[in-house]
Amino acid sequence: MLRELSRKKETAGSWREVEKKAADLKELVELAISENDTSLEQEVARDLENLRQQLEEMETKLLFQGEYDFRNAILTIHSGAGGTEAQDWAQMLLRMYLRWAEQSRFKAEVLEVMPGDEAGIKSALVEVRGDSAYGLLKSEHGVHRLVRLSPYDADHARHTSFALAEVLPEAEGEAEVKINPEDLKLDFFRASGPGGQHMQKTSTAVRITHVPTGTVVTYQSERSQHQNKEVALKILATRLLEKDIQKKAEERAKLKGVFRSAEWGSQIRSYVLHPYKMVKDHRTGLETGDANGVLDGKIDEFIKAYLISLIGKEE
Repeated sequence: MLRELSRKKETAGSWREVEKKAADLKELVELAISENDTSLEQEVARDLENLRQQLEEMETKLLFQGEYDFRNAILTIHSGAGGTEAQDWAQMLLRMYLRWAEQSRFKAEVLEVMPGDEAGIKSALVEVRGDSAYGLLKSEHGVHRLVRLSPYDADHARHTSFALAEVLPEAEGEAEVKINPEDLKLDFFRASGPGGQHMQKTSTAVRITHVPTGTVVTYQSERSQHQNKEVALKILATRLLEKDIQKKAEERAKLKGVFRSAEWGSQIRSYVLHPYKMVKDHRTGLETGDANGVLDGKIDEFIKAYLISLIGKEE
């Protein structure tokens, strides 16, 4: 309750700040016009663009209607069937989201990456921290399809690849997700893959099994057993929160609508790089020819279109 009140006060303060900036800018423009002073033109244009961007970000947040929208996000990317092609596509998606986070002033930390057999990645786990990270990234929850000329095919043939993005709100401590230590089965083993001699000689990797639900989390990226256990418990709490969210959604679906799942199946978005360039979101119908820009992190228009599509619908 206190956190919600604090957030609303902060939101009200942000709108008042924008209002003051707009009034100050209007006064400056009127003064420049009255004195026929063109020296402030570049400064006014810059301030106006900054104000426009700030206003657009705040308007997007007005579209939030989910219980967890203002939280940090946990993003997981999985490559689909297709070997190296799909693994390379998963890495392209990871780069897209990291670039988006950087452009949006979020802090993104790659917690774990499983490298591909020859190139790309099989999976990646990313924590995205910042106000409303989940509310924005939830639009990316689903299967993403890539069509392009293969850089790994000797014949340079056209290939279609798939990758799955899962986006979850980060659990906020023990008060929300209570984990009984007696319900946990802990296993420790030697970490595999990169990590140097230290990781190979000691059992630093951690596997935690939540016995009542059968949820299993394995983590090995840190150099100490204690650090790996801490991160694994954080991920476990998020997974248990996910189960609670799914349970509530399924209960609502029995009464109205169909439960949306991010399992393998119909893609939410297609990225076509050959024979033409286009990115199309199949949920909203929004499309753009700037495929390179999208893959470089410019996905805000897709995020906003998705949020608008949810208006009047229960998540």
